[in-house]
Amino acid sequence: MESMLNKLKSTVTKVTADVTSAVMGNPVTREFEVGRHIASGGPGLSWRIYNGTKKSTKQEVAVFVFDKKMIDKYQKFEKDQIIDSLKRGVQQLTRLRHPRLLTVQHPLEESRDCLAFCTEPVFASLSNVLGQWDNLPSPVPSDIKEYKLYDVETKYGLLQISEGLSFLHSGVKMVHGNLCPENIILNKSGAWKIMGFDFSISSNNPSDAEPKYTCKEWQPNLPPLCLPNPEYLAPEYILSVSCDAASDMYSLGVVMHAVFNEGKPVFQVNKHDIFKSFSRQLDQLSSMSPAVLSKIPEEVREHVKMLLSVTPNVRPDADQMTKIPFFDDVGAVTLQYFDSLFQRDNLQKSQFYKGLPKVLPKLPKRVVVYRILPALTSEFVNPDMVPFVLPNVLLIAEECTKDEYVRLILPDLTPVFKQQEPIQVYRNILLIFLQKMDLLLTKTPPDDIKNSVLPMVYRALEAPSVQIQELSLNIIPTFANLIDYPSMKNSLIPRIKSACLQTSSLAVRVNSLVCLGKILEYLDKWFVIDEILPFLQQIPSREPAVLMGILGIYKCTFNHKKLGIPKEHLATKSLPHLVSLSIDNNLNLNQFNSFMMVIRDMLSRMETEHKTKLEQLHIMQEQQRSKLRNQQPLAPQTIKATKDLTSSLLSNMTSMSMANTARPAPVQGSTMSTFPSSGPMVGSMGTSVSNGFNPAMGFQAGGMGMGMRPTGPSLYSGMATTTSTPNFGSLTQNQGTTGQTNKPPDMSALDNLFTSNNGYCVSHLVIFRLLYL
Repeated sequence: MESMLNKLKSTVTKVTADVTSAVMGNPVTREFEVGRHIASGGPGLSWRIYNGTKKSTKQEVAVFVFDKKMIDKYQKFEKDQIIDSLKRGVQQLTRLRHPRLLTVQHPLEESRDCLAFCTEPVFASLSNVLGQWDNLPSPVPSDIKEYKLYDVETKYGLLQISEGLSFLHSGVKMVHGNLCPENIILNKSGAWKIMGFDFSISSNNPSDAEPKYTCKEWQPNLPPLCLPNPEYLAPEYILSVSCDAASDMYSLGVVMHAVFNEGKPVFQVNKHDIFKSFSRQLDQLSSMSPAVLSKIPEEVREHVKMLLSVTPNVRPDADQMTKIPFFDDVGAVTLQYFDSLFQRDNLQKSQFYKGLPKVLPKLPKRVVVYRILPALTSEFVNPDMVPFVLPNVLLIAEECTKDEYVRLILPDLTPVFKQQEPIQVYRNILLIFLQKMDLLLTKTPPDDIKNSVLPMVYRALEAPSVQIQELSLNIIPTFANLIDYPSMKNSLIPRIKSACLQTSSLAVRVNSLVCLGKILEYLDKWFVIDEILPFLQQIPSREPAVLMGILGIYKCTFNHKKLGIPKEHLATKSLPHLVSLSIDNNLNLNQFNSFMMVIRDMLSRMETEHKTKLEQLHIMQEQQRSKLRNQQPLAPQTIKATKDLTSSLLSNMTSMSMANTARPAPVQGSTMSTFPSSGPMVGSMGTSVSNGFNPAMGFQAGGMGMGMRPTGPSLYSGMATTTSTPNFGSLTQNQGTTGQTNKPPDMSALDNLFTSNNGYCVSHLVIFRLLYL
């Protein structure tokens, strides 16, 4: 018997045919896509388990496949027995419906090469988890190889199996007949489910209070897949060919032993002489050594000992096992409550969800993510429960990696981001999301932030509810550093400004200003100067809180190292605005003093900056003059040419002056006499008055604009008015009174100054003339 089992296991392990070839042609493939080989389970771990999806709905499933090539070595009648046994187990499982039994999604289908059926998504069998890796892909998947059961998983898993047995024994009057780790499946959420009803026995009188079960005699000549696993069978099954519900309870005791002892049953059975082996086992059970149960937790050790009792009546029944203190663990109770949520009303659920944040930190992450999280997210379809469920989901999200968050949480959160009804629920949802905005912006991918998260924030700013707007404005600064600059500049700031200008609520207006003040540091200087400061002058209200908010933004911008306000803006816009606000009658003394302090600081800085600029300009001008004075001395020929030119010009000017100095006739009624052309002017007190020019130049004093009217008709006719224009025509003619011949001046020297050889500019000529004079 042992050799046959070993050969079967060897055959199962070595089967590596591609699943596509095995399942090809099976009707299951018409509706389901078959994916990767992930686990094995069922009697003898003969069923390969693959992940899969339903083609029409993309619903995730597990596909169980039995490849008929595994039993090619048997005779036809043995093959038929094996196939019939496997079929019977799946058909029984399909008819039974209970949360503790594996749920069948598609019934058994047979093709020439295989048997196949579909169930709820599966992780692995308990046997795989405990180290039995037969019929698994090579290499063994790391998630199974490294899987370790936590205490809470073990406790609740055993509780689930106990509840499943209670359903079978009390509900449908059935004995499982082959309860072992191979027939316990861990679904994708981590729940333990019973399968493998190949050897189940139904009661002959299900309507009676005391059901009776007919047990088949052990037939060692049958193929191993046609017999239950003897290491988990109760002694009476083999020795007295009898069984009842207590026989399953013995099997449960062995399963509990295996769970705490690395998958090892209580006794190793000699399959060559199974009857003798069971007789010896009976004696060992009667006087069980404490060492056998040493690894079982002390609080459940006595119960396991009773389950392994030789006498069936001593064993606790399944219902009693569900009530033992060992299962009163807070984690196990929490998981059990989740499984019964569909029986609770909204009030009970809300109370449970309120207390859940205290329990979650005590549970292992895997249990929380794969067991509790799916139950929580399923409640999002119930709007009234979202405010109670959402804090727990986000608490779990904090412990998840970014990949886990994107894969397991974000798809369910996306519809919640867009939920806006009912308004009270919407307000609570916004509150929760805004308080966890740093988490959302940190772990949510940029595209989802742009498409889902930030639109929710924008809707909050535009919401008709004043409370929601206030809440948004209070919380936005806490995550402003996580918002990308284009979104802040083009979407967030305009909505804050709009909320401030359009609201009728003083609180919203003040909070808008406070919000802007807190996020100034994330903006650039010119955006603040061009968009924020001009916006302050558009605010219509003049309440003290608003005025102080405006002052705060000016002060923050003025004092911020990165921002600052240019002195031009200070002088032309900022200071005039602040000065006008400072004398508002609504301000009290302290508020007025605050305004004046900022105004004085601005004036002081403006004065300092502009004075510094002027001083620097003055220094530059002085340096330029110094450079000009220190120029290289002029060549002698240049100086001589300049003097000759200057003498010629002065001579001509003197000739023209003397030509116009003929004394005119006195004007009748004039009280002022004509001054001689070459004499000094005399004031009213008899003192001489200089006109500021060299007398040798011969300029007439009457034409110097001293406030005196000309006395001769040769220059002006009569009394000059303020609009009269002097006649300078005489200065343009070469007339002389001394009879000298009018000769054009020699300009060659001047021409020489502007030639390319000497390189002097016009300014030098002027300087030379002044120096000469």
